[in-house]
Amino acid sequence: MSRVDDGAVPMAEAWRGGILESTHLGHAVICDETGQIVESWGNPDAVIFPRSSCKMLQALPLLESGAADAAGLTPRQLALACASHEGAAIHTEAVAQWLSALGMAEPDLRCGAHDPLDRAARESLTLAHEQPCQLHNNCSGKHAGFLTLNRHLRAGTEYVELDHPVQKAVKAAFEETTGEASPGFGIDGCSAPNFATSVHGLARSMAAFAAADDGGDSRQKAMHRLTRAMATHPEMVAGEGRACTELMRAMGGKVAIKTGAEAVFVAIVPERKMGIALKIADGGTRGSEAAIAGLLVKLGVLDANHPATLKRLNSVQKNWRGFETGTVRLSSGFAS
Repeated sequence: MSRVDDGAVPMAEAWRGGILESTHLGHAVICDETGQIVESWGNPDAVIFPRSSCKMLQALPLLESGAADAAGLTPRQLALACASHEGAAIHTEAVAQWLSALGMAEPDLRCGAHDPLDRAARESLTLAHEQPCQLHNNCSGKHAGFLTLNRHLRAGTEYVELDHPVQKAVKAAFEETTGEASPGFGIDGCSAPNFATSVHGLARSMAAFAAADDGGDSRQKAMHRLTRAMATHPEMVAGEGRACTELMRAMGGKVAIKTGAEAVFVAIVPERKMGIALKIADGGTRGSEAAIAGLLVKLGVLDANHPATLKRLNSVQKNWRGFETGTVRLSSGFAS
C-alpha cells in the first residue's frame, strides 16, 4: 500500500511578504453519477481513512433498516447523525432528548468525552466546575444513530466492536457505495471502526448520494434523505463559525459537505449529480478548507466572493495587531 503523499500535488499555498511560505499537497477526485472520474488531481487510488467525512455512509443502515422511521427521527436528527458538532447546547440537548426518547441516557454511548469545541459550552462547564460528558463528543449524534439502529436490531451493548451487527451493516454499506473492498480499518477518535478506501471510492460514494432521489429504491431514498437533512440543517452538522455550516449556508441548502479529521473533505452536489472527495496529505485543515471551497467554486455552486468562501479561499491572514501578513490561496493548476 502506497504512502498517502505518493503522487500528491500542490493544492493550497500560504504566502507571506510575496514569498511562498508553505504548500499543502493532496489528492482530489470529482465523480459523476456513474462513478466515473470527471476530473482528478494527484492520485485517485491513494488509500485514505475518510474519518468523519463518511458519517452519512455510517448512517445509511439507520435508515435502510427502518430503525429511523420506527423511532420517528426527524430531518434535524438525521443531520445530527451525520455531524461532527461542536458540543453547543443545541447539539448536546438534542442528543440528550434523542437518547431519552429511546429510553436511554449518556452512559449508553460509547464515544468517550472531550471538551466541547463551542466556547460558551466550554466556559459554562468551567464556571460550574464540571467535566464534559459523552454528549459533548463531536460524534455523539452519530452514536445516537448507532444506538437507534442497535435497539432495532436487538443486539449487544458494545455497538462499536468490529464484529457487532451495527458495524457489519456499516461496513457493507461502505463497501457497496464506494465500490471497493476496504483494505483495512482503523479505530476513530470516537472508538468506532473507520474503514479505509481510495479517494476515488469516496468520491464515487458521494456521487451516488448526489444522484439519489426520493423515488428510487430504499438505498436511494436513504441517501436522498440524509443529503437533504444535512443541507437543510447545517447548524446541526458542525456549528457556528465552522466550515461545513458556513459553506452549506452559503450554497443555500443545495449542497451537502462534510469534513473529516486529518484534512479530508467531501461534497454531494445533487444539481450536478457529482461527488467530490479530497485529502490533504499533511493533515492540515487550512489546506482542505481552501481546496474544497475552490472545487465548489469551480463547479459553480459556491460564490467565490461570498464571505464564507473568502474566509477560506484567497483569505487574508492577519497578525495579533490586525496587520495583513499574507494570504492562503489555491496552487496554480488546481481547480482551475
